[in-house]
Amino acid sequence: PEASIFYNAGHVGTRHRAVTDAYSHWELETLPSGGWGYQHFPVSMRYARTLGIDVLGQTGKFHTSWGDFHSFKNLPALQFEVFRMLAMGAKCMIGDQLPPRGRIEPYVYKLVGQVYAEVEEKEPWCQGAQPVSEIAVFTPEEFTSASAGILPDAIKGANRLLEEAAQQFDIIDSATDLAPYRLVILPDTIPVDTALAAKLDQYLAHGGKIIATFESGLNPEGTGFGLAALGVTMASEGPRQLDGHPARGEFFPANDYAEYILPSSEIGRGLPPTEHVMYIRGMDVHAQDGSEVLAQIVPSYFDRTWEHFCSHRHTPSAGMSGNPAIVRNGNAIYFSSPIFTTYEKMAPLWCKRLLLNAIDLLLPDALVRHDGPSTLLVTLNEQSALNRQILHLLHYIPERRGQQFDVIEDVIPVYDIALSVRAPSGVESVTAVPQGEPVPFTMRGDRVEFVAPKVDGHQMFVIGLAGSF
Repeated sequence: PEASIFYNAGHVGTRHRAVTDAYSHWELETLPSGGWGYQHFPVSMRYARTLGIDVLGQTGKFHTSWGDFHSFKNLPALQFEVFRMLAMGAKCMIGDQLPPRGRIEPYVYKLVGQVYAEVEEKEPWCQGAQPVSEIAVFTPEEFTSASAGILPDAIKGANRLLEEAAQQFDIIDSATDLAPYRLVILPDTIPVDTALAAKLDQYLAHGGKIIATFESGLNPEGTGFGLAALGVTMASEGPRQLDGHPARGEFFPANDYAEYILPSSEIGRGLPPTEHVMYIRGMDVHAQDGSEVLAQIVPSYFDRTWEHFCSHRHTPSAGMSGNPAIVRNGNAIYFSSPIFTTYEKMAPLWCKRLLLNAIDLLLPDALVRHDGPSTLLVTLNEQSALNRQILHLLHYIPERRGQQFDVIEDVIPVYDIALSVRAPSGVESVTAVPQGEPVPFTMRGDRVEFVAPKVDGHQMFVIGLAGSF
């Protein structure tokens, strides 16, 4: 009679906010090999953890998904899936299915037990820990839809890009309080009505920063920009396909309507000052008076149609300056291209570099920095009752070795990772845990700097803040 019931939905998202009071906690069913993929858990978790109740992550012991009897998930994959839950502030659960004879498979529970034994070692630095985030990313799910295996490309691309850069962020909706965040990102397809515009204007007035891309900032009707603070206006609807629909935002295998960005100055840091193709057509905008154009669009000679085409894909750059590609208006930066959708589909490094350069312009003192590979997942949590922060580093690399889903077979250690964490209150100690090994550190201004000697799968560091006990 005391047993509780969780009504499993396969995906927890923005539609659940209204019924939060009916739940004691969220359970995020997310089996990466069962159709959810490795992007689903972080996207769902980064939103669910903002709703004020506990979150339990749920993966499975299966090589694929439910009903896959007598199969075994690779140990490194199970470690990553569970340890990532801890690193993002969730509790953890490994699902199994009892066969008809009613006896558990001992070899399965040897595998599960090995991972849970490691979790037990890590628990003191996970209990009561809360994520530390300085960036909020609006989810398009609020305005469209999503399900277990189908998330908007824009939010998957945003999650992937920001994780690869060690940015500390939550995923939010229009009901979220923006005050705790230093930067708000509107990825690709976030409409802005009068209420949201007023909320964002107030956020900017109190020192907040905004990055918006592509159609984000348009009014719900799509007839113009509802967020004047972006400093742009719609110049035209852009080219149309043969069926009359706008070409912008659509993916074409031959990049029929591609255009180019010409990076320069700070927004182009790390990129050669030449044209870079944008595979998906963006918005056609003008910069308002007082706004600064950070980069220009360079058009192709012509769009690829049945009337004329060039080679196998998009037509080359025409070499002439077009409309603005990136515009800054005070503490707001706008990209005319669908940066995040493009990154999810094609992963151009220049898209990531342009976006990260924009973040650096607005937040030059990022919460966490490191010099390790982009495959390193870095999260920062805090145990405020103990006056300490926990830095998680995970290095596992999913690979598409079979046609159906990604797997993780090997753990590849990385060494001597230089880390820098903003800690304005000062730091008394840095300790590698659960090993309990003190780590030398240096305070440089309001940042603590130290080196992670080795990350063998998952490594945690306790940052003891000034006045810890």
